[in-house]
Amino acid sequence: MVSLGLASTAPAYSITVTLGLVILAVGHLAPAALLVGFVPILCTAYAFRELNRTMPDCGTNFVWITKAFGPWPGWIFGNWIPQIATTIAMTALAQVGAVNLLSLIGLQRYADRTLPVTCLGVALIALVTAVAYRGIQLSALVQTAMVTLQLVALLGFGIAALAHHGATAPSLSWFNPFRFDGSGPFAESVLLCLFIYWGWDAALTVNEEARDRTRAPGRAAVISTLVLLSSYLFTAVAALSFAGTGTTGIGLRNEDNVTDVLAALSPAALGGPLAKVVQLAVALSAVAALLTCVVSTSRPNVSVAVHGALPRAFARVHPRFRTPTVATVFTGALAILLLTALTATVPSFLGDAVLSIGLLVCAYYGATAFACTWHFRHELRDSPRALVFKGILPVAGGLMMLAAFARSAVDMIEPSYGSTSFGGFGGVFLLGIGSMALGLPVTALIRIRFPDFFRHGRSTVTDQLVTED
Repeated sequence: MVSLGLASTAPAYSITVTLGLVILAVGHLAPAALLVGFVPILCTAYAFRELNRTMPDCGTNFVWITKAFGPWPGWIFGNWIPQIATTIAMTALAQVGAVNLLSLIGLQRYADRTLPVTCLGVALIALVTAVAYRGIQLSALVQTAMVTLQLVALLGFGIAALAHHGATAPSLSWFNPFRFDGSGPFAESVLLCLFIYWGWDAALTVNEEARDRTRAPGRAAVISTLVLLSSYLFTAVAALSFAGTGTTGIGLRNEDNVTDVLAALSPAALGGPLAKVVQLAVALSAVAALLTCVVSTSRPNVSVAVHGALPRAFARVHPRFRTPTVATVFTGALAILLLTALTATVPSFLGDAVLSIGLLVCAYYGATAFACTWHFRHELRDSPRALVFKGILPVAGGLMMLAAFARSAVDMIEPSYGSTSFGGFGGVFLLGIGSMALGLPVTALIRIRFPDFFRHGRSTVTDQLVTED
């Protein structure tokens, strides 16, 4: 289950498309941003662990937030926002995977063109949807192999970069969070780091398929975050030591390198043949994350349907493969539709997509953290452990998520924020806040179609654990 959480996070992909953006915001303080961004993630991971022990339902956020705060918050923050975040992420993953695969096989001229990249991205989504449809065991084997390659590639790159002639010695000042120049760059870098860590909670969406569903998924989620922190810090320090923060050549503030750091640095650090291994790791990282997105998004839809908040067809389980049928196909089809729409209207959406996902992650992680403390509020005096892990840490995580969300949302309104703008508003703001706001009319329509859930969902949502249809 740890491999599932790591695969969904896509370490090689996440660090290569995000590290440059973090360095663009805070320079050598990128390791400090990674540490600060990890704190709310770890606090939230404990909230997920405690909630999963009590309510091990594959609906995860949807069930927990509904139980704590009611059907409307449950549907919006527990279902709509995670679904939208994952779908946007799948479009970016498909694009990165397609570009790296085309470059890897010597078709660089096609990797720079929108149509071939989009067509291959659609094919990758269709492929991983088919694998997810065939069963969790096949998915787990594929993910474990891909995650292993990613971690080995990041380790190899880091060692080579640090040992390279001319690399500077790492400095402890890079880890000092009190050296940020203002709250704006600090908030932006933390939001980006939240995206880097996002995905570890995928392990909990298959909790009902685990042998120890009350403990193993939560433990896997916490372990995943610690593994990610170690690998990201090592890679960031190695990249800074090797390339620096210059704006030319391999410098990490060179605009040509910002959204694909490993591709820019690997040839110089490792040489041609080994650089291809890193590029393969990034491509497989994107594909592995695509696969996990399909797996982790289809399972909650089963729960939502079983609890009466989606058409019953979403709860169908294949009699042989024991996987959601309609929910899996729907997830892949929706990602294909969004990928096609975004690349047709905004070909350079990747950077904005990454930033907007961070905003969505803040919203639903924060809501889940607060739901944990509210749900266990009567148990906080039972023991010091309950106070810390069910009260203090989740509330701290929720407040940090809320602060990052508020500050970042204000900054994102500016048309200069990100790479696109429309009608005087930043494209990141419109994609992030706009997709969240769209959840209100969608939920209103769902309420008309499924009134019983919105009347009684808070009291009945955990009466039935989801198994199969």
